[in-house]
Amino acid sequence: MVILGIDPGYAIVGYGVVEMKGGNFTALDYGVITTPQSESISVRLSMIADQLKAILKKYNPDAVAIEELFFSANRKTGIMVAEARGVILLCCAEACGNLFEYTPMQIKQAMTGYGGADKQQIQQMVKLLLRLKSIPRPDDAADALAVALCHGQSANFADEFRI
Repeated sequence: MVILGIDPGYAIVGYGVVEMKGGNFTALDYGVITTPQSESISVRLSMIADQLKAILKKYNPDAVAIEELFFSANRKTGIMVAEARGVILLCCAEACGNLFEYTPMQIKQAMTGYGGADKQQIQQMVKLLLRLKSIPRPDDAADALAVALCHGQSANFADEFRI
């Protein structure tokens, strides 16, 4: 099973593609989609869509797992992230259809067994589970890999997380 994990944003979208075979995970690709601050939000959303469609076409995932939004005090930023998330969901629904959503606490729980784990603990588990030499960088890519791994570990119960 190929799983695309996404850490949504509008300045930086993290993505991680993992393959799960017999309970073992392999990282196929990971990275970030970045958009320049100088561009309008509509151009940035279009850039996200174009680059995400290329990733979806290249890996043809069996499932897409996306982190739920975490709302901060900045409403404007939250709205723009929500707009980006909408574009991401649309692209993924058109390409795959098997969309699953996880809260930050669910991801931490799946990765470490503790819903209050810190970022460093999550990153170490990503490195360990994928047998990588170092922690994936930037952080958004590591977060996206964690989302994909969370789905892989939750696959037997995935229907309750389906969007």
